[in-house]
Amino acid sequence: MRWLGPHYQIAVTTAFSLWLALPGQVFAQQDLPLPGQDEPPAQSAPDGEIMPDDEAPDGESSEGESADPGFAPAEPSEPTAEARLQEREDLDLLFRELGQTGGETWARAETDILRIWSRSGSASMDMLYKRGEAALDAGNVEEAIGHLTALTDHAPQFASGWYLRGVAFYLQGQTGPAIADMAQVLALEPRHFGALTQLGTMFEELGDDARALTAYRASLKIHPHQEDAADAVKRLEEKTKGTDA
Repeated sequence: MRWLGPHYQIAVTTAFSLWLALPGQVFAQQDLPLPGQDEPPAQSAPDGEIMPDDEAPDGESSEGESADPGFAPAEPSEPTAEARLQEREDLDLLFRELGQTGGETWARAETDILRIWSRSGSASMDMLYKRGEAALDAGNVEEAIGHLTALTDHAPQFASGWYLRGVAFYLQGQTGPAIADMAQVLALEPRHFGALTQLGTMFEELGDDARALTAYRASLKIHPHQEDAADAVKRLEEKTKGTDA
């Protein structure tokens, strides 16, 4: 069992309390609101503000000088609200499939969920994520933390960036920062079963079996096919039998 100093214990307690206080916590299994989803649709421009092509003067397009036939506007780096809504609907369907206890389709659902989570919506942020992931795979934890800190600084709404950095902190032995990052992941995506399982692992290593059990059980409620988490629950339930855990 590894005991940490008081400041780490405070970080652990604060992070876990933040997770428990999250609106729409994982036990409720509520759909998350989409940022910008409730915004009113864009209004069409008043008559005469933009002329349609058939009313534009000869030799000039309705878009003005920038509408050169050879000009190709760059694709937006961020997904549109409609794309985000579709992705959220896809995730809801995939999580229902993931939670089914029978059949084998859950494995495909898991793969698709992880694929969706790995996309930030920005090519440059995706590059930072891939660099951090590659450094972590190569065992260069310090380098990975550098890339992933840049990612969380520039894309604070990208849950997978926080998750991967939390894993890197954990591998480096920085349990307090790792738990804080996992709490941030769950603030952005309460259904992140990977973050919940990782929290369970860290709490168990800290000797906090009650919180470890809570995290493992919450993770299994979302993704019941995690053998490591299921084994951990059995182990801790046997260990804490007769207690309030």
